[in-house]
Amino acid sequence: MMFRTATANDLHAVVELLADDVLGAQRERLEAPLPSAYGEAFEAIQRQSGNQIVVAVDDNDNVIGCLQLTLTPGLARLGMTRATIEAVRIARSHRSSGLGEQMFRFAIDEAKKAGCGLVQLTTDRARPDAHRFYEKLGFEPSHIGMKLKL
Repeated sequence: MMFRTATANDLHAVVELLADDVLGAQRERLEAPLPSAYGEAFEAIQRQSGNQIVVAVDDNDNVIGCLQLTLTPGLARLGMTRATIEAVRIARSHRSSGLGEQMFRFAIDEAKKAGCGLVQLTTDRARPDAHRFYEKLGFEPSHIGMKLKL
């Protein structure tokens, strides 16, 4: 297994992972071909410096996990750059195997290499297992997240 930046050829597999989840099944549209919005979003991510989809692949280059890692420079906290991890998914066949932790360690190491002073994430209230997982990795529930749907 290895981690790498996703390519356009990985897009369908990544969307499949995003949709293979109770919440994702309601949010995503796994169709063939994929809705064009996914390709457009992927291209925008590729164009933006410090933003990438990271995939875990097996020995046959099959995508078995994914996350999005975004680096955001800021003025607050003495100009600190923050890393945000989101859209984390592990293939059903590899859940509870340690892959999720390995992916997070990889993403955290990438954030450190980029000079980030903080790694942050949001998690849906409906995911208590994920909350325990993140806390096991050292994340603390320090803020209340809010969203405004447009």
